[in-house]
Amino acid sequence: MIMYSFELSAHRRGFKVVAGVDEAGRGPLAGPVVAAAVVLPTGYKNGEIRDSKQLSHQKRERLYEIIMGDALSIGLGVVEPPVIDAINILQATLVAMKEAVLDLSLTIDYLLIDGINSIDVPIPQQTIIRGDFLSISVASASIIAKVSRDRIMEIYHRQFPQYNFLKNKGYGTKEHREAIKQYRCCKIHRRSFKGIKE
Repeated sequence: MIMYSFELSAHRRGFKVVAGVDEAGRGPLAGPVVAAAVVLPTGYKNGEIRDSKQLSHQKRERLYEIIMGDALSIGLGVVEPPVIDAINILQATLVAMKEAVLDLSLTIDYLLIDGINSIDVPIPQQTIIRGDFLSISVASASIIAKVSRDRIMEIYHRQFPQYNFLKNKGYGTKEHREAIKQYRCCKIHRRSFKGIKE
């Protein structure tokens, strides 16, 4: 029941259109940060939906398709490495979240946001620590953001196969760090990040 409590509380307070917001890709050394905003039907339930980090790749892909089919609206925001380097990863994440909300096709009454930082939009909102674990809307957004980012990194893998982004998705694995030492950085590396800027 707890996965639906934040949505239920918002609806009981009179908010009609509630969107969950989450991001993927704050930690990697390469690639964009991607955020998603998801509006589910009122009372929507799916016991399999949870924080994307707790799901296998195959299950994330399957739930991605289910959410894409069931959601009333989905928005995406993508912020690339040069912007991350210019404004820092926290600010870039908030920009991506704002873009995702503005990308929604519906007029939103209320936002449920993973984490502790609100978004600069004139919409009532609630931040939720571990929101992707506690809210079905936020968990759905985490799945959409994660799968969307993974697919972007798979495209980059074809452009820069020497870093094996297909396997590490830009995270600072030993293999990825060794490839950076050997081949230096490519255009999608975050040059302000520890492990890159040195």
